[in-house]
Amino acid sequence: MFSGRPTQEFAALYRLYNRFVKDQRRRSVSFRLYPFTNEGATRSAMEIRCEAGPLNRMKERPVLSLFIFMGLTLVMALSFGGAACAAEEVWPDHILVGIVPEVNIFKQRERYEHLADYLTRKTGVKVRLTSLGGYGNVFVKFGKSRMDGAFFGSFTGALAYQRLDVEPIARPVTPDGRSTYHGLLFVRKDSGIRSVADMKGKVMAFVDKASSCGYLFPMAYFRKNGITDANTLFSEVFFAGSHDVAVEAILSGNADVGVAKNTVFDQMAADRPRIREELVVLAESPEYPSHGFFLRRTLPPDLRMTLKAALLNMENDVEGQDALKEFGALRFVDADAKRDYRGIFDTAREAGIDLRTFDYQEPEKKNLQFPPAFP
Repeated sequence: MFSGRPTQEFAALYRLYNRFVKDQRRRSVSFRLYPFTNEGATRSAMEIRCEAGPLNRMKERPVLSLFIFMGLTLVMALSFGGAACAAEEVWPDHILVGIVPEVNIFKQRERYEHLADYLTRKTGVKVRLTSLGGYGNVFVKFGKSRMDGAFFGSFTGALAYQRLDVEPIARPVTPDGRSTYHGLLFVRKDSGIRSVADMKGKVMAFVDKASSCGYLFPMAYFRKNGITDANTLFSEVFFAGSHDVAVEAILSGNADVGVAKNTVFDQMAADRPRIREELVVLAESPEYPSHGFFLRRTLPPDLRMTLKAALLNMENDVEGQDALKEFGALRFVDADAKRDYRGIFDTAREAGIDLRTFDYQEPEKKNLQFPPAFP
């Protein structure tokens, strides 16, 4: 089977031609060419049969010999077409990958640095990280072709899949064996809030307009309870910017109703027991896919395949296991946009949001003041 790289294919074809000409015993030679696909599998084959006489006749007809070789070369070029050329694309010396502010950006960047260093060693392509100021910024940067990939959240991933030329290649599995998360809507236990009716005139803390747990889920929840505009229910609505800040907003009394993803909430509660002691969860969302690693489709196909293979094989590699531990995951699993993001598409419909036209632009965030120690 041919590899799909033009230089290799024509070298192999030339060797076949020499054998064709030099072999006096053979009166015919068959060549079977297998077109290369991006998946590395052969889907079809075509056979070229060239009738030839003994070597002395070939020597007498050098022009015929030349035309046979040229014909085979042309067929080879047409067979492999764009796939062969794409496989020969030059890899960039680095790729730029964006990370969204799920929690404190400095802690989050430290986690991703270990993963980026591992992928750099395995691929030979420097993986550089860029921290985004907000969920919506990732689309602006992609639109300007300043980034090659990003770890999208579930909502931003669904938006990116519909609006950008990107595709997911892998998703992490958390230490508890899950590759999904869900949203929580919570209040202080002493607030007296136990229903949507009790929220009238209170203060609401969302996370970001491009967050599944921090905006999409609560909007669907309110709509199911007869509220189509949050501004008519609450006296004030603001965006915290990250899930941990949204939790802090309720804990500190800066807001009455908040939302966050369960993984962040649980991690904070494990470190600070007062979170479970003082907050109560009123509603939970369906399960959404964990942050998927998306890449531009315009990157060389073999580079995308190499990056994907490196991620999926991390659990079987000693260095990979160390990087996974620092990242906070057991392993990476294959990602499929239509399968994995079906829950997001369903929640968007329930919230009355059209992903094709939704204004995801980053809203202004409130500058919250918390106690110095965060006890």
